[in-house]
Amino acid sequence: MFFSKTCEYAIRAVLFIANRSEDAPKAGIQEIAQGIDSPGHFIAKILQVLVRNGLIQSTKGPNGGFYIDSQNRQYTLADIVKVVDGERLFKGCGLGLSQCSETKPCPLHESFKGIRQQIYETLTSTKIGEFNEALNQGLQYLKER
Repeated sequence: MFFSKTCEYAIRAVLFIANRSEDAPKAGIQEIAQGIDSPGHFIAKILQVLVRNGLIQSTKGPNGGFYIDSQNRQYTLADIVKVVDGERLFKGCGLGLSQCSETKPCPLHESFKGIRQQIYETLTSTKIGEFNEALNQGLQYLKER
């Protein structure tokens, strides 16, 4: 895929938490890790980054956990990608060259520019809270079945 493994887990975790936040107050790290087939220690680090950047919320203590409020549901998938992987997906070279540009293009520059724009438009127009109904109905999944 186009995302790093960390970013894939981050997106899946945020969508899991958004879905879980509809029915229960908070989700714990182990529940999230199991819900998206991620190692617990790895997802814990990712969740810290997402909390620090305001994409998800957390509380500590016996009734603590991670949750998403109505304001967080308005963030887009692009917001998650930018926090975890930066702008590389949206601005980077298809071949990974640092000097690729309109004036000094790589062989994939023109083709990749269109693909990159489509990805950007899809991710910036897709809000975190949009998937709950399809997930609840079993029409979409966050882990291998």
